[in-house]
Amino acid sequence: MRSRKDQPIRQSRRHVRHLRHLLPGLLLCWAVFARAADSDPATRVVLLANSADPDSLRVAQHYAAARGVPVANIIALPMPVAETITWREFVATIWQPLEDELIRTKWIDAIPMALTDAVGRKKIDMHSHRIAALVVCRGVPLAIGHDPALYAEAPPFTANAAFRTNAGAVDSELSLLAHPNYPINAFVPNPLFQNDHVSTFDREKVIEVARLDGPTVDDALALVDRALAAEKTGLLGRAYVDLGGIHPDGDRWLEAVVKQLDSLGFDTDVERTPATYAAGARMDAPVLYFGWYAGDINGPFALPGFQFPPGAIAMHIHSYSARTLRSTTAGWTGPLIARGATATVGNVFEPYLQLTHHPDLLLRALARGATLADAAYYALPALSWQAILIGDPLYRPFAVPFDQQWKDLTRLPPRLAGYAALRRMHQFDAENRHDEATAFAQMAQREALSLAVGVALAHRLRDAGDPDSAGRALGF
Repeated sequence: MRSRKDQPIRQSRRHVRHLRHLLPGLLLCWAVFARAADSDPATRVVLLANSADPDSLRVAQHYAAARGVPVANIIALPMPVAETITWREFVATIWQPLEDELIRTKWIDAIPMALTDAVGRKKIDMHSHRIAALVVCRGVPLAIGHDPALYAEAPPFTANAAFRTNAGAVDSELSLLAHPNYPINAFVPNPLFQNDHVSTFDREKVIEVARLDGPTVDDALALVDRALAAEKTGLLGRAYVDLGGIHPDGDRWLEAVVKQLDSLGFDTDVERTPATYAAGARMDAPVLYFGWYAGDINGPFALPGFQFPPGAIAMHIHSYSARTLRSTTAGWTGPLIARGATATVGNVFEPYLQLTHHPDLLLRALARGATLADAAYYALPALSWQAILIGDPLYRPFAVPFDQQWKDLTRLPPRLAGYAALRRMHQFDAENRHDEATAFAQMAQREALSLAVGVALAHRLRDAGDPDSAGRALGF
């Protein structure tokens, strides 16, 4: 007979045999869990910071904490602190050390070689990458100047004199980290551009890059906070489109934007003269703004105290809209961020209109639920060129469908809730239920006064031949 001392041993053996039967199932569960975790795009975001700039690391850490990005995904490298650098500086301090680190940590599956190209980049045997987005943090240089010593023909593009340059945006070059040894002169066609059925092959050629940057470090930090706030409520505000630029293609794109905004139900204001919006123009809660073509921010945007509502997407097409991000008045990209825009795009040097972000494609992709990064790359024809994207790449401005937004009306910020009522009115109008739209506006005003709804109701009553009621609609 065995003593009681043997019982724990027998029990342990039984437990081991039992676990042996359970092990395949446990391993399967762990594999499913690991795949689920890996499918969360936040776990596949890589952050690039400048270790020579303390604020750069601060921005990276803030984004990681806000979005649930593992701290291990932050890569801090010593870089120049200037906005514009040379190609030699870019390769030595950003491209090559970053690529080496991404390969070492298996973000990029590639085999480096001993050979280098004409720019000094290591040649690699590229297989794939698993990066959902590369977030470039304030402090990382912005642009690369043209180097005549590195110029070489890149047919067929350099047949056009406009493309005989290797100047470009740092972010646009980093988009091709997984597309090695491309020619740096002229541009590289973007395989994601207007691509509704992206193959794995095309996807793995491109790393989507977004930048958290602005005139101050607080502007950069606020970008993700605004995105998260807007994802809870949905977009609340009016839309503004400024046409009348210097080329018919730009106006054609913006007319397409107007149609999309109408179909989405936004209360939309359109400026069709050659001038931009006048300083005295109505510009309340501009949650969506698309326009062109002025060199520096102007009109109502330049007035003291102007502020975009949370989640605002604002873009102004101009060749040098992002020539610097350190000014609140020069260009458009930095100034828009300083005034509270959550997402914007810009160009560091002359891109030529056809190679800028197409606003109609950007809005189309966002409206169907794409992230900011996916939408921006859907709208951009060229890489290794001049365009940058500012904002949280994971931001989904249309994450909350309008029906859900309307259902949660009482939870919306009181100052902006009236703009949801305006969208509801436009839905009625789109269905030719104009009387119901008017009745709805009157009901909405009884429940919660809104100047925006009052103005819309007054216009509606005036156009219906009832000026007295129109006056009373604004009487409050």
